Amino acid sequence: MEEKDGVVTKVEGLSALPPLNTSTIAVAISGKKKNKYVVKWALDKFVPEGKVCFKLLHVRPHITGVPTAMGSFIPISQVRDDVVAAFRKDVEWQTSENLLPYKMLCTKRKVQVEVLQLESDDIVKAIAQEVTKLNIIKLVIGASSRSIFSRGQSLSSRISNSTPSFCTIYAVSKGKLLSVRPSNSAINGSSSTEDSYTSCSISSSTGHTSSSLTERSEPDSSSSYSHFRSPSLPMQRFQALSHINQNFPHRRASSNESVHHKNYSLDFGDGEDDVSSCPQGTYTTDVADLASSFRSLVTDNYVTADDQASISGALTDSSSGYEVDINFELEKLRTELRHTRGMYAVAQTEVIDASRKINELHKRRLDEDIKLREICLKEEEVKELARKENEKYEAVKREAEYVKDCAEREAAQRKEAEKLALRELKEKDKLENALTGQAHQYQEFTWEEIISSTSSFAENLKIGKGAYGTVYKCSLHHTAVAVKVLHSEGSHLTKQYQQELEILSKISHPHLLILLGVCPDRGCLVYEFMENGCLEERLLRKHDTPPIPWFDRYRIAWEVASALAFLHNSKPDPIIHRDLKPANILLDRNFVSKIGDVGLSTMINSDAVLSTTYKDTGPVGTLCYIDPEYQRTGMVSPTSDIYAFGMVLLQLLTAKTAMGLPHIVETAINKDNLATVLDSEAGKWPLKETKKLAILALKCTEICRRDRPELKDEILPALEKLKEVADKARDSASTTQPPPPNYYLCPLLKDIMEEPCVAADGYTYDRKAIETWLKENDISPMTNLPLAHKNLLPNYALLSAILDWKYLGCLDRYV
Repeated sequence: MEEKDGVVTKVEGLSALPPLNTSTIAVAISGKKKNKYVVKWALDKFVPEGKVCFKLLHVRPHITGVPTAMGSFIPISQVRDDVVAAFRKDVEWQTSENLLPYKMLCTKRKVQVEVLQLESDDIVKAIAQEVTKLNIIKLVIGASSRSIFSRGQSLSSRISNSTPSFCTIYAVSKGKLLSVRPSNSAINGSSSTEDSYTSCSISSSTGHTSSSLTERSEPDSSSSYSHFRSPSLPMQRFQALSHINQNFPHRRASSNESVHHKNYSLDFGDGEDDVSSCPQGTYTTDVADLASSFRSLVTDNYVTADDQASISGALTDSSSGYEVDINFELEKLRTELRHTRGMYAVAQTEVIDASRKINELHKRRLDEDIKLREICLKEEEVKELARKENEKYEAVKREAEYVKDCAEREAAQRKEAEKLALRELKEKDKLENALTGQAHQYQEFTWEEIISSTSSFAENLKIGKGAYGTVYKCSLHHTAVAVKVLHSEGSHLTKQYQQELEILSKISHPHLLILLGVCPDRGCLVYEFMENGCLEERLLRKHDTPPIPWFDRYRIAWEVASALAFLHNSKPDPIIHRDLKPANILLDRNFVSKIGDVGLSTMINSDAVLSTTYKDTGPVGTLCYIDPEYQRTGMVSPTSDIYAFGMVLLQLLTAKTAMGLPHIVETAINKDNLATVLDSEAGKWPLKETKKLAILALKCTEICRRDRPELKDEILPALEKLKEVADKARDSASTTQPPPPNYYLCPLLKDIMEEPCVAADGYTYDRKAIETWLKENDISPMTNLPLAHKNLLPNYALLSAILDWKYLGCLDRYV
């Protein structure tokens, strides 16, 4: 592979130098199917002449980019060298495969063939450089026969103009020679004795004006043969005859010696080379006859066989030195004539075909016009139909919007009516409940109020978390409350919420946690806030809280027992707590205890009460506080709460965890060493009473249910006696207490209220005193005005304040 002046040459087949005594014929091919006619013509033309070597020239453009899978190209400057080399080899291989049929044509004729791939963007320049480089004297190129009708210069013409003059160029179209551009050596050989043509005047016998034709011999004048827009055929004939006339040897005329030949005779001067110097009229009448014959040839536009024979005869009489040139000129004329006739026939056929195609196109255009008019009519019909459908659609749309608006208005009106009916129903229920005394003791809150009060359930407001919900401290309606938010997973939680709501809404006891309100949307329960937390935290003294005195522990035991007795004897259905433990016993600021978390409580019907047991499908409660017999049989009864209460009594005495506690206390009692297991931080325990309490607690924790004491008949009386001892101890330790505020006193009794309640007149009374008054009177004891109703609303805030006042007084006496 070589590169010169931007042209890269790749040689295939033979070596670059042909064998000696071999004529080299170059054939320019583009790789198209029609190039096979060019190769066949060259083989038929030059193979019979002797040993020849064919060089097939193919020009392909420079490789500037590498294709991608998306159809685009990447410049080779941006691609690795190995990729470019691989792509170049692939292109060369594909080009070789495309040129293989032309190479096989030469191989079948047993002709030496060589394929040269030229890489250049200028085809003309590449071929011209290769011809110069290899000194090729014969070049065969393909040409289009239609280029005769075109105005622009064809590729074959540009190749002919750019190729060196020492090379003869044959332009072939459809297997026929279209034109020949002779080499400079052939032209110089024919005009070696003269430097230029002589222009002379020929006078016709009819007196027509003479015409002069001058043609100058130049090295590049032979290129005119390669142009299809050459002079007309009669003019070419005249030029050929003039050229023959000028190439005859000029002899010095002897005495009146002349040459005669059929239809014409030529008179040469006295040894002079320039024919143009001959005087006018020196030609004989034979020359005039030659001019007349030429005019007849121009008129006929073709050459007959007699003309060719006459020309051949004239050439035969010429000297042998010029016979080759004359034959060459005649061959060119014959070739031009044959191809002119062929081109005329082709043009005539193409004109007929073009006329037929024009008629077909015209007919098709008429058909298309008819179809177009039909399509336009259909389009108008479709547009009209679409317009009507659009109008129908708009009408239906307006009607649908009107119906929708009416439906929305009716829905809004129905919704408002439903809200109004619901509001009226609620008001009616309130009135009925107020009249029947069945009004709810709790208030309903919205979910937005719960979220706002808990600051979106902030972690710093969380005060507890159990198995069924999380408890947050917040403020609702300027009152400190505890909000229990139940978990939302499972239907059993909804059951637990409904059960706790049902129980707390039907019962009320001073030592049961008060339900202040609910949020029915999300299952939230709002309780009163207990400042001292649960009993478990205070016994274990978490967060360094002060210890609970022993007499308060006696009181808490009695309060819990009284609350359990209230639950077990509630009407119409007894209630079992089932999860009693110190963590569910809450203490307010005065250390008054209240049982909470009644969500696991169970209401037992009257039939179950008679049997004292109740079958439960799923065990609930806390380990160490669950009745062992309940765990074994699955039967729950009020004595199950007594077992848990016994564990609570043991923890009140020892302030220890429940695990193994009955065994520890029992061992200490047997060894008469009870004081060692008592909580020493509770003060100086009265050992006699404390031992009785410990023995009672151990009885409550018996394994068998029948061995446990009765709550109402045995436990409560014993705890009441211990409570009296505790009250005396507290009173003996107390100091003089200041008088209570006036609003702690009942207007009727003039004493501190035990259970303050608000009557219809807005004043607060002791419940027992106001109930006794209402049995005999229908007016207010303060205003003497008729009361709207006789319902009483507990004043828990005032009750809490009274209890705080009492607790502070007891605390002062204890200190």
